[in-house]
Amino acid sequence: MPYFDVASAAPLHPVARQALQASLDEGWADPARLYREGRRARLLLDAAREAAADAVGCRPDELAFTPSGTHAVHSGVAGALAGRRRAGGHLVVSAVEHSSVMHAAEVHAAGGGGEVTEVPVDRTGAVSAAGYAELLRPDTALACLQSANHEVGTVQPVAEVAEVCAAAGVPLLVDAAQSLPWGPVEGGWSLLAASAHKWGGPAGVGLLAVRKGVRFAPQGPADEREFGRSPGFPNLPAVVAAAASLRAVRAEAEAEGARLRVLVDRIRRRVARLVPDVEVVGAADLRLPHLVTFSCLYVDGEALLHELDRAGFSVSSGSSCTSSTLTPSHVLKAMGVLSEGNVRVSLPVGTTAEEVNAFLEVLPRAVASVRSELGLPGAPAAPDAGAGEVTVDALGLRCPQPVIELAKAMGRVAVGGVVTVLSDDEVARLDIPAWCAMRGHDYLGETATAPGPSYRVRRTH
Repeated sequence: MPYFDVASAAPLHPVARQALQASLDEGWADPARLYREGRRARLLLDAAREAAADAVGCRPDELAFTPSGTHAVHSGVAGALAGRRRAGGHLVVSAVEHSSVMHAAEVHAAGGGGEVTEVPVDRTGAVSAAGYAELLRPDTALACLQSANHEVGTVQPVAEVAEVCAAAGVPLLVDAAQSLPWGPVEGGWSLLAASAHKWGGPAGVGLLAVRKGVRFAPQGPADEREFGRSPGFPNLPAVVAAAASLRAVRAEAEAEGARLRVLVDRIRRRVARLVPDVEVVGAADLRLPHLVTFSCLYVDGEALLHELDRAGFSVSSGSSCTSSTLTPSHVLKAMGVLSEGNVRVSLPVGTTAEEVNAFLEVLPRAVASVRSELGLPGAPAAPDAGAGEVTVDALGLRCPQPVIELAKAMGRVAVGGVVTVLSDDEVARLDIPAWCAMRGHDYLGETATAPGPSYRVRRTH
């Protein structure tokens, strides 16, 4: 059964498994103690730190191990903001950061005196250095930018943004969770966070690098371990396995990345040909080599994931039409792309062409099956037929039903006519404009009405 969701968590790498088993016997003691068992544990910890620092591109004494990547992000954001409290309380983040960064920003804003500003992205999910330059202020304490997006794979211009931040005297924290297995993050970043389970290391190990000279004040009770940045006894066997597997995946990253990029290119091309009414999202070129995301019109995201799971393929989704959320992915929302029927495919090391071909064979049938259950709109009426204006009551209907009702109603108005959709589904605010962009109709905007907003669309052809 092909597992295509390594952007969430990668299977344990064979090197990680070997290192974990070996260090269980040697790395159980307290590395802070001076007796021989402690000295052996300390040697393992130092070697792991050196290997991880080499992969990150920092000094060993700049890198701390944390209980998770999320912990690393939260500690990094809080410590950097506290260290620069005198500069001000302004935090700048991109609109497509991982939820761990967004949650840290929410805490900062809610804590009193903190202000958060989001840098917008283009339709591929990319920021610009100019976008950061416009928002940096004298009271900006910290800027954050992921190295590559976790939902659509777009690689961000970290080096350019770091240069802009350095010129303004603002440290830049980089969430490198998705890109670190493929190579170091270039540019003059100040802080970096990552998570071992993204590259095949054990879950429960994160990395936090803080460059020398960066003002940093660890928050919470003081602890002498990990330079005071991550309190508690380290899970040394897991740390050793994380560092060993990071070195291993880096050794094969160039060749494996090139091979997986060919397979992802195949998915990008063939999905658009095999599945009607689909939008492949994210950058076409500046992207991670193993990840592709697309959204399907008139499809319930949760139903599609279940259909693919029954066919033997494990994928994930940023779609709002899932059981975990009734709101659209903040990433897809910021990009302004279709969110319904969203599928993210992230290929693990070793994925074969046969597995990808099998997925492409199953996907069209799975989409057609889900669409048949929802009821697709028929062919539109002749351009000169139909009314001048139609109102669709989609109140109480959930994604993707409001868009389906809109598509059906479009055939009932003449060219130049307007369809007004009443919908209290939060997702309609994103998917109706995205549908208009895909279909070439004019989106006239949203009006606040009771009991739900109304959306107006003009038929153009």
